[in-house]
Amino acid sequence: MTLANYINDLLYRYDCVIVPNFGGFVTNTIGARVNTTTHTFYPPKKQLTFNAYLQHNDGLLANYIASDKNISFEEATTFIASEVEEWNKNLKTTSVEVASVGSLALNEAGQVVFEPNLTSNFLTASFGLAEVKTTSVERVKEVTIKSLPTTKENRKTIPLYLKRTAAAAVFVGIAYVGWNGVQKQQQQVLANQEKAVEKKIQSATFVIENPLPTINLNVSKEAKNFHIIAGAFQDVHNAENKLAELENKGYEATILGKNKYGLTQVAFASYATKEEARKALEIIKEKVSEDAWLLAK
Repeated sequence: MTLANYINDLLYRYDCVIVPNFGGFVTNTIGARVNTTTHTFYPPKKQLTFNAYLQHNDGLLANYIASDKNISFEEATTFIASEVEEWNKNLKTTSVEVASVGSLALNEAGQVVFEPNLTSNFLTASFGLAEVKTTSVERVKEVTIKSLPTTKENRKTIPLYLKRTAAAAVFVGIAYVGWNGVQKQQQQVLANQEKAVEKKIQSATFVIENPLPTINLNVSKEAKNFHIIAGAFQDVHNAENKLAELENKGYEATILGKNKYGLTQVAFASYATKEEARKALEIIKEKVSEDAWLLAK
């Protein structure tokens, strides 16, 4: 598979997929919505954006490629670098299609601009759901009631209170018929919408073009004892804020607990080998924070 296909697959499972030395594809889940102008209902979905500043190698994409191709982490990193080099070359003259994710292009300032594919929905909870368009509900037209012509004889024989009672009865009857008609029309519209959704769900095919291969990660057997420290905080609340900040940037950050000085340590990420941790540390010190340092624990 190409690099674009690997990114496409991972976006179904993760909220952020970073391409080392290029940028990160970030998703944001939005709820169902309705367009009152076109009377169209849209299911929940993952909204895609591109962040050119997320360029550090967090290991997610490389590990996935290594597992699928049955190659080493270093070979997977080399594969990514080769694909990125080809992207940069093509972007000088044309746009780059990233599977069903969207397209990349350069603007006049030489910056990468991302155009998401609006027909793709990477939210697995919305599989089988599509947009539904309905007809608008029209208001009931006003009915003008013409009074019956009265004669001199009628005025004499019909008491005034009976006239008022009859007029009130006619008004109530017309109002009831009009409201009943509105209710029936609304119920019919809702019934049609439910039938359309059920039909689309029943006819939907739950197949992904590039099914994800099984990933066997021996997490429990492989201890990650090498940590890249982002900071140490006396206030636990500040440590939690730092953790949330790093997670929003795509890091697999963790709180390591307190050190011998009673400070709560927060790590960018943790690694199983020192070599892997040192490579990640170099990138973080260069791209993110010069104060980052390596802790073996």
